Amino acid sequence: MNKIKIVCDSLSDISQDYLDLYDIDMLPLSIIIDGVEYKDRIDIDGEKFYKLLREEGVIPKTSQVTYGAFYENFKKHCEEGYDILYISAAASATGTYQSAVMAKSELEDNFDNKIRIIDSNTLSFAIAIQVIRACQLREEGKKLDEIVNQIEAMKDMAFGCFSCDDLLYLSKGGRISGATATIGTVLSIKPLCIIKDGIVDNVGMARGKKNVASKLVDIAKGNGISSLEGRTVYIGYSDDLKERDRLEELIKSELNPSEIRYFMIGCGIGTHGGPGTTGFICWKDQARELL
Repeated sequence: MNKIKIVCDSLSDISQDYLDLYDIDMLPLSIIIDGVEYKDRIDIDGEKFYKLLREEGVIPKTSQVTYGAFYENFKKHCEEGYDILYISAAASATGTYQSAVMAKSELEDNFDNKIRIIDSNTLSFAIAIQVIRACQLREEGKKLDEIVNQIEAMKDMAFGCFSCDDLLYLSKGGRISGATATIGTVLSIKPLCIIKDGIVDNVGMARGKKNVASKLVDIAKGNGISSLEGRTVYIGYSDDLKERDRLEELIKSELNPSEIRYFMIGCGIGTHGGPGTTGFICWKDQARELL
């Protein structure tokens, strides 16, 4: 196996079992709540985060991974003889990508051609499935540039959709207006969103929570997913297990995945989606021949 270190950040929402299985480095963003800074998944986990949002009504903020964190991480692995592939959250959504580019540039004189950076052009576990695929390719013996070329070729085939329970958080993030959030909350309207070109795109609404799961599946069918036979689907949840389970049943009956796995939507993504956010991630049909 080639000596290649795969690196990601906590906006990927990648689960600990994959970090352990493939020896992936995950760099945490900072979550700021009432002026206190927490390192995502180090100082605060998802359960504590959503409990704070539910019970205390706090409005969190995020801060990107710093240049210094990338510099130290990249330098360490280069000195240990590794090539490095960092798969970033969408550059259009966070400055974290640019921090990594700056660190790579600073190290190039001493470690020529050893660091690669991919802009995943997406968010949440849609990053993670790219990270997982890169690790699988490494295990197959592919060289660094071969891995980069394949992930670049398929990264826009990663699909993600979700619904938010409380429009306040999308409003604070500028995805919808304050007036729309107020009206939507009164009428129990739930926004239906996809991740497109690195941003959250509100593509529909559901009246009441019971209609969310079926509408998310319909959105997937309209975005290049006819069946998930032979593929894994990753269901993301925050603190609403009932909605997660409802979505799972619909996906089973309508899309027939070979495997269903769960991930918790992390603090970075949850800052903009809020408690009750639920959705799923998978590869589109067109990716089948590359998996």
